[in-house]
Parts: sequence; structure tokens; C-alpha cells
Amino acid sequence: MLEGKKIVLGICGSIAAYKAAALIRLLVKAGADVQVVMTPDATNFITPLTLATLSKKPVYVDYFTADTGEWNNHVELGLWADALIIAPASANTIAKMATGLCDNLLMAVYLSARCPVYFAPAMDLDMWKHSATQQNINKLQSFGNILIPPGSGELASGLYGEGRMAEPQEIIDFLLAKLKKKLPLADKSVLVTAGPTYEAIDPVRFIGNHSSGKMGFAIADKFAAMGANVTLIAGPTAQVSKYQNIKRIDVTSAAQMLQQCLLYFKAADACVMCAAVADYTPANVATQKIKKQQGDINIELKKTTDILKTLGEQKTNGQILVGFALETNNEEAHAIEKLKNKNLDLIVLNSLNDSGAGFKTDTNKVTIIDRDLKKTAFTLKSKTEVASDICLKVTELINK
Repeated sequence: MLEGKKIVLGICGSIAAYKAAALIRLLVKAGADVQVVMTPDATNFITPLTLATLSKKPVYVDYFTADTGEWNNHVELGLWADALIIAPASANTIAKMATGLCDNLLMAVYLSARCPVYFAPAMDLDMWKHSATQQNINKLQSFGNILIPPGSGELASGLYGEGRMAEPQEIIDFLLAKLKKKLPLADKSVLVTAGPTYEAIDPVRFIGNHSSGKMGFAIADKFAAMGANVTLIAGPTAQVSKYQNIKRIDVTSAAQMLQQCLLYFKAADACVMCAAVADYTPANVATQKIKKQQGDINIELKKTTDILKTLGEQKTNGQILVGFALETNNEEAHAIEKLKNKNLDLIVLNSLNDSGAGFKTDTNKVTIIDRDLKKTAFTLKSKTEVASDICLKVTELINK
């Protein structure tokens, strides 16, 4: 959720300024573009060079850069930012923010900002509890500024209590929680399956397919980016999720995938079954490796449980169920039959006859068909873009 976000990080004169280094590292690691603005007093606690190295941008302290005379445009900075975070926010800076006092570059950026403003107080216990400070904080919140509450612990003075700045990871978690509430699928639960299944013949060999899991993982990532709580049930694959908050469950066989789907489906607002699940599995699995012998060998196969149909039978009102149809002939007819027979809300059709679509590619070409048989055909796109198209269709149904 922070990827690509433009963040101005304001740092004030406080011993807690040392935490800014770790905060910048976390923001950059999350994909944010960070511009640091320091008050002159903040440079006494941590050097601009340290923060410039971590943010990979020059740090602004004054209205003008002394050696070049270049103007650090506070208006442009205020308009550029997607968020302004002032951490640490000293009692002095909080008072200035509350009264509109503008005697340094950071306060000029604050007064120019049109984005959400977060502030993380850092001060001693008695300063924090003082009625003037509390009045200023209430005033800032009435302006729409967002307080990142301080923690309790040992303070620089040796006292113990409230006033210490929130830890960098706590600030990141706070930001993510706030951002997530604004996303279209906040508080929604989505179940996604991805990859192949491997059906054991013996301890060494299996029956499988060519699914890489790329499409399913792209869908799970997109749902997570839209704020959903995602559970991803993955067959054997080398794919890795971009989002750490995706709950990943690894399985091998169709039976294991069925078991996990039944466990998580009831709580899901939507379920997207992207996995390429085996239709047949060996009736008898050898306990020892089968040795090569003269002549042919026959392996008896039995049908696996149709996971998609099973979930379709259990689907309740309001749940969205999406299936995939990878076809080689009579594509549309087969997809529509699957849509109806398995009680789906959407079927995503793609054909192995389309160049660039199918297994192991980074692209796909799909047609999405809904319950009313309305078809939306898409051109060849990257699987990330296809995932966006699918997730937007699902979101429309969830929020209908």
C-alpha cells in the first residue's frame, strides 16, 4: 500500500530523531518515495548526510541551499506529497502547527500541504501531560491532522511514562491500517487458489501439469493491494507473494487443496479458483519406488473431487465464486457450461490457441463471462494487468 507513495518526512529537534533512520529504511523498503525535511535543531541530533544516504534524496533544512542559492520550494513539496509525516514532532513544533507559526521550512511545507498529515509526538512526560500540549494536540486533530499516539517507557530524562515517540515499525503499521480503511476491499476476505497439484504415483513420481501459479499469485497480490484479507492456497510452485500479509497455505495434492478450501471458504466474501487441479489421481499409490520392468505398466486412475463444484454447492447468498476455463476447443461453449453447472458468478476463459496465453507465460488473454452470460473480452496483457481486470470485476460484484 505504500509502494509508489510520495512521502515528506519532517524531523524535529528531539532525541527521538535517531529513530528517523530506521523509519526511512522501512518506508523505502515498502516502496515509498521519501523526501526528508528537517528543522535546523534536528540536525543537532542526526546528520542530514545519514538521512540523505538512506532516502537517496538531498535533505532540505533551509529555504535556500547555501552553496547554490537554490530555492527549496515549500509549495511544490506540499503539493507533491501523498502524505506528510512529522516524526518526531516536538512540543515546540506541535505548538507551531497549532498556531500557524511559520519560521522554518518544515512549517512552510506543513502549511502548504494538501495531503493527510500525520504527527508522532516525542517529548518528556510532564511536557506531554501539560494542558497546553494537550490543547495543541486537540487543535491539530480538529484540523484533520492524524495523531500517531506516543508510547510509554523510559524517557531521556530518566522518567518513565508517556511521551516517547512510537517505534518506526509501529508508525508503518499505523499508516498501513489507515490506508487500508480507504481501500475498496477493506475488511473483505478473499480466498485464492493457485498453481498445479501433484498426484503421487510412488514416493518419487507424480502426475502433474504445467501450471506455474503466476496468474493466481498475481490475483492474490492485487486483492491484497485493494485491502482484502487474502488466503492463498498454493500447489507446488516457485512463485512468491509480494505482500507479506497474504496468508499462504502450501499443498501438494488435489485432496489437500480440497481440505483447505473447505476450511476457509465459509468465511470468504469471494473465492477465485485459479489453480489447475488434477481431475484424476492414481487409485493406488506405491509405498516404494516402482522399479523399471519388462513391458508396459498400467496405472489405474480415479476421479478427484471437483473442488469448484463442491464450493458452488456450498455457496451462500452474497458469496462470489469465480472459476477458470483453460480450453483448446469449443472454448466459449465449454466455459458457459462450467459456469452454469458449478454455480459460478464469473468464469474466466482463456485458450491455449491464443499466442501468449496459457501456462508459464508472463501474459494472458482472457474473456470474463458473468451469470447473465455477459462477455467482456480483453486483449493480450501482462498477468498483472489481467489480475487487475479480474479483481475489479469481483469487486463490482462484492460491492453491488
